[in-house]
Amino acid sequence: MTNPFTPTFGVIPAHMAGREHIISELIRALEAGPGDPGLTTILTGARGTGKTALLSYLADEASSRGWVAVNVSALPGMLDEILQQTLRNSSHLIERKGAFKLSGIKVADLAEIQFQSADNDHPTWRIRMEEALGQLAEADAGLLITVDEVREDLDEMVQLASVFQHFVRDRRRVALFMAGLPTHVNGLLQNKSVSFLRRANFHELGVVSDFDIEQAMRKTIEDGGRGVSPEALSRAVQLTAGFPYMMQLVGYRAWNESPERDDVTLEDVDSGGLYARNDLQRKVFDTTFCELSKGDVRFLAAMLDDEGPSALADIARRMEKKSNYASQYKRRLMEQGLLVDNGQGTVRIALPMFKDYLRERLG
Repeated sequence: MTNPFTPTFGVIPAHMAGREHIISELIRALEAGPGDPGLTTILTGARGTGKTALLSYLADEASSRGWVAVNVSALPGMLDEILQQTLRNSSHLIERKGAFKLSGIKVADLAEIQFQSADNDHPTWRIRMEEALGQLAEADAGLLITVDEVREDLDEMVQLASVFQHFVRDRRRVALFMAGLPTHVNGLLQNKSVSFLRRANFHELGVVSDFDIEQAMRKTIEDGGRGVSPEALSRAVQLTAGFPYMMQLVGYRAWNESPERDDVTLEDVDSGGLYARNDLQRKVFDTTFCELSKGDVRFLAAMLDDEGPSALADIARRMEKKSNYASQYKRRLMEQGLLVDNGQGTVRIALPMFKDYLRERLG
């Protein structure tokens, strides 16, 4: 039997655990059309919280409802990619008049997004997109643009957001769903040229409840043609700690321990869980740690003596620094999605199991 779990970034899982309310809200926005605030949405969260998978799922849902979906990552050439995907994915609905290629961007003038045209009329990217949107409207279809791995240092990201607001003002049937790490999303929103995005719909993807994890894992296993004992399922939920990517890792590894059996057992979960933990450390935690500054690490290290939330005053004392110094790193780590304000002057590490990882790594 084929393993039904998909621990690959961006691949849509068999069951989207704990994101039903977001999915329902955004599907309603697509069905409502122009004017719904959900049509401009930003998803943020730490690595492994399912941002890319959710974008992919929403794109599929949009396509099934008559929208044309184009999916890009925030990389150089993104605008040209959006145009070409729009023309290709809507070729059954609109007439393509000629081939266009992005030839340059003038940052000082947001309208100067230049294309080389077979007809030599040099229309801007905005005009070409408006032509496509007009033809889609005649076919009663909308356009969904999804952008993954949002970056604040990419000029084309700013250009897209700046032009998109004109589409919204013109009541075009268009939607923009974006996803990125909190620090990059916050950086983008600081750009005065895209103040429009500060009024976007936001969803921060965090941990998923044990109930939702249990339901998703059980359904995935049963849909795959096997059963799972209550003890094994309970242990799998415990190992996952509410982390969507870890759910896929634990399920995938446990399934592969004895794929010939009718049921996934407690032994399968315990054995597979060890491999899943190593996968999580290598694919998520190591990368996250390498992006931390020395000050970030010192702040987090000062939290390791506490089993639960840490008081900011205790962190500052352990760092032998003043509270305003510690507050700067608190803000930095919150922007990175690694820290959560727990109230009453306390904070906690947002990533499940990351505190244990730090204890092992820092000794």
